[in-house]
Amino acid sequence: MTVTAISAATPATDTLKIALAQLNPILGDIAGNLAKLRRAHGEAAIMGADLVLFPELFISGYPPEDLVRKPAFAAACRSAVEGLAREVQTGPAILVGTVWPDDGRLYNAVVLIEAGRIAGVRYKVDLPNYGVFDEKRVFDAGPLPGPLNFKGVRLGVPICEDIWKDEVCECLAECGAEILLVPNGSPFEWNKEDTRTNIAVARVVDTGLPIAYLNQIGGQDELVFDGASFVLNSDKSLAVQLPAWEEAVVLTEWTRTSGGWRCTQGPRARLEDGDAAAYHACVLGLRDYVGKNGFPGVVLGLSGGVDSAIVAALAADALGPDRVHAIMLPYRFTSSESLADAAHCAKALGIRYDTVTIAPAVEGIYGMLGPLFAGKAPDIAEENVQSRVRGTTLMAISNKFGSMLVTTGNKSEMSVGYATIYGDMNGGFNPIKDLYKMEVYRLCRWRNTNVPKGGKGPTGIVIPENIITKAPTAELRENQKDQDSLPPYEELDDILSCLVENEMPLGDIVKRGHAPETVKKIERLLYLAEYKRRQAAPGVKISSRGFGRDRRYPVTNRFREDVAGYRIDPNSAPRLANKAGEGD
Repeated sequence: MTVTAISAATPATDTLKIALAQLNPILGDIAGNLAKLRRAHGEAAIMGADLVLFPELFISGYPPEDLVRKPAFAAACRSAVEGLAREVQTGPAILVGTVWPDDGRLYNAVVLIEAGRIAGVRYKVDLPNYGVFDEKRVFDAGPLPGPLNFKGVRLGVPICEDIWKDEVCECLAECGAEILLVPNGSPFEWNKEDTRTNIAVARVVDTGLPIAYLNQIGGQDELVFDGASFVLNSDKSLAVQLPAWEEAVVLTEWTRTSGGWRCTQGPRARLEDGDAAAYHACVLGLRDYVGKNGFPGVVLGLSGGVDSAIVAALAADALGPDRVHAIMLPYRFTSSESLADAAHCAKALGIRYDTVTIAPAVEGIYGMLGPLFAGKAPDIAEENVQSRVRGTTLMAISNKFGSMLVTTGNKSEMSVGYATIYGDMNGGFNPIKDLYKMEVYRLCRWRNTNVPKGGKGPTGIVIPENIITKAPTAELRENQKDQDSLPPYEELDDILSCLVENEMPLGDIVKRGHAPETVKKIERLLYLAEYKRRQAAPGVKISSRGFGRDRRYPVTNRFREDVAGYRIDPNSAPRLANKAGEGD
């Protein structure tokens, strides 16, 4: 289809009605995303909108990663938009993000559709290539853009990252843009909303222009998008705030004034923050991973501990209790307290709960290995047999009934390798993968006094108080406690945050009050567990430095830092230790 420019002589309007379509696309479901677009377009037409703005790469879903390198996929995206343009002869114009192949190049683009034709195309200039983003690998950067002329109004359309620096917006302002409309695919992180707002304010100050910031919502593998779209006027005042964690099509009304365009005050939703935002992110991430991949429900091991309890609560809220199946897998080290706590938690959540004793399988493996292990004292090898039998049992239940196995390890455990590969690490997804242990405790307490927006679980206390207050234990040997092998979680989590999120020198961590030998031990365990994390299930990312997409360390790595600086130690080759909490 030929791209047709709108004549600059189009009579200028003094009012605009722009609908913000904060929606949840499914990556690769071009037909489904088009259907969702048509529904939103119909809603906007009823509202009297002149234009509907959709999120970044809405037609393809975001982020498409290397899928866009497949020529058939890129061609299908462009063909879908060209077909949409022929179809939409009346009603509001459409400004939609899409993959756009053109003349041997591939762009992250926004296309303006008006009156049955493609009226303009603009390309993303600043392709992010840090953290979870890798767009330079798959897209070509566009030239600095000029504004699109719509109803005589010059609309600047910087795409997501294009507003995080000043160059693109300043170019648009210098070219006569009057309003900035910004389609985004901006993943959630704890406290990121303030950062987004500050960036938008900076662009308003730089350009003197109002800005409409539209973000998608939904889960895509590890990433979660929270929506929380907003409009700022040129005086930096907040005119409109869309909700987080839910789809919305909201009409914004604009008027040309002597000082430029101004958005009339509209809805201003209250945004969840802190632990509430993190809980919502975990729920949405799990719900969309299960739903978008077509699983009928989930199954998990419910041990009576805090991690499996919070995962059970998240699953009930995300999917509904009837789609959650909890299994207690006791062995002789499982306490009566754990049995009671797990049963109480399942009952409070209203989820299905079954008990499968693992003794026959564990004792059978012990007997099988007895001759080979003769003369060796019991150690982590025997402990890990229990975990692996549990993992095998849960996978068998998942295979038989089709529910996805969710795994329940927190970020503290995964940081130091306090998990058994092919055992309790088994599973297709982990909603608490990016939560440190103390954050898990906080979210438990939040959930006991709140129900998340759109949550399908029950009200009231759903995680028994005893689960939150008792000493954590894997119960793989008699009277085992996590702190037999690890420092208290308050201390551990602070050290890990310094190492993982902040890459802090060891000497600076010691200055925070931690013993040098403890800091060195945790650094060592963090390095050694890298091979486990490479094989771990994907999970919701909510921090600034999640394992996997954000933090990519080599498995084979002999570098070790000294507390007083750094050193190169040729004798410090990593090994897989055989102490509890350090082995595989």
